[in-house]
Amino acid sequence: MKKIFAVPTINGQLCSHFGRCDSFAIVETEDNKITNEKSLTPPAHEPGSYPRFLASQGVNTIIAGGMGANAQQLFAQNRIEVCMGVAEGSPKQLVESYLSKALLTGKNQCDGGSHVHKDECHHNN
Repeated sequence: MKKIFAVPTINGQLCSHFGRCDSFAIVETEDNKITNEKSLTPPAHEPGSYPRFLASQGVNTIIAGGMGANAQQLFAQNRIEVCMGVAEGSPKQLVESYLSKALLTGKNQCDGGSHVHKDECHHNN
């Protein structure tokens, strides 16, 4: 099965708030293996622009530290799974952790939470 992930980044590492990233790592997978990685510069950050942009790229899942409620709703409307509360890592490490069901997620970092949960975002596998 083919799946496309987006990870908001600054200097190639996870950006804790997706709205403040300088790029998105787009990681394509097939049969639980990474097949392609690229970096895309997002459009100007305006309400709803990032969810629309990532949906147009075919993204199925976003891995992020945190985001606002409006963005979460827009991702849901675009059928994009949100894995939130991720603390750190490179896009490749984070996607590999997701694929092996070991991605550590927690509370939305935009809400100041830091409690960590495991496998919180695998309801669509």
